[in-house]
Amino acid sequence: MQPAQLATLLDSEFEGIEQGWHTPVMLWGAPGVGKSQIVAQAAARHDVPVIDIRLSQMEPSDLRGIPFRQGESVEWAIPALLPDSQRHGDSGILFLDEITSAPPSVSAAAYQLILDRRLGAYEVPEGWVIVAAGNRQGDRGVTYTMPAPLANRFSHYEVDTHLDDWVAWAYSQKIDERIIGFLRFRPDLLFDFDPAHNPVAFPSPRSWEFAHRALKKFANLPTLLLGGLQACVGPAAGIELHAFVSNLDNMPDLDSILRGEEVPTPKEIDLQYAVAAALVGRAIKARQSDEAQVVYGHILNYAQRFREREMGVMLVSDMFRAIGDDLFRVPEFAQWAKHVGEVLLHSDS
Repeated sequence: MQPAQLATLLDSEFEGIEQGWHTPVMLWGAPGVGKSQIVAQAAARHDVPVIDIRLSQMEPSDLRGIPFRQGESVEWAIPALLPDSQRHGDSGILFLDEITSAPPSVSAAAYQLILDRRLGAYEVPEGWVIVAAGNRQGDRGVTYTMPAPLANRFSHYEVDTHLDDWVAWAYSQKIDERIIGFLRFRPDLLFDFDPAHNPVAFPSPRSWEFAHRALKKFANLPTLLLGGLQACVGPAAGIELHAFVSNLDNMPDLDSILRGEEVPTPKEIDLQYAVAAALVGRAIKARQSDEAQVVYGHILNYAQRFREREMGVMLVSDMFRAIGDDLFRVPEFAQWAKHVGEVLLHSDS
């Protein structure tokens, strides 16, 4: 399932919990595909906390609590890490991460917590959603087979990578536009993990964020840049990204485009992706300015100049995902839409 679909699904779980319809959710996926990010973003949308419990690092007593004598009986001290309405609020996400890496004794302790929302005398507050995540056995992580009684306590979803969803997230997080342009150019490198070879560094949504940091850290240290990129996304992808970034000196002048001047589109396909990503970034930066409508209009006019109509459509689609319905209010949008329609009709005839 795509990240955007999973975001909607988790929103529905928040709505469902009020009606008693919530089912604990299990997210399956390879390392670095963004499982934790999806959960954190859901919590941010609903302005609630996340309690992230890494079950692989737990002992059974960490969940069950420790016994103590109370008169002639034995009571259990409730762990402070579990959700509590007074300390954490009436709603939130209890996130049981790395559940497939937890030893069986720990996962067994979680059975009652997940299905019955309780452990002994402790009860999960009513407004809290329960989500778990883990790697699949074929991902070469430290995993245990999920016992059937535990698996039967979840609804199960597999997290897929999806470039459009990642690009929308990347613009919102101010990821370097050169990386966005590169992955538009080489979409198969968004996630490239071969468990048979078990690489140390490999391309993934998580490691491309690391590559963004490397571009910032080593911007003035060219002798370290290539090695820094390879350390994040692996040897081959690091070389490709480095070559892509090095070629951007030949990009057209973005300021001239934003002033509405006649600027030819690059012939090289990698530069076309780079300039498209950079223009979306400029549109986002202009969003709160008085010049926003003018900037959008000049970008829409430039989008019509690409020889490959798919490039212009991609640029405008990314702009729409980034700035929303404001794009439709620009007079040049109707002209761009007419241009695209005419091109499509001509190509189909």
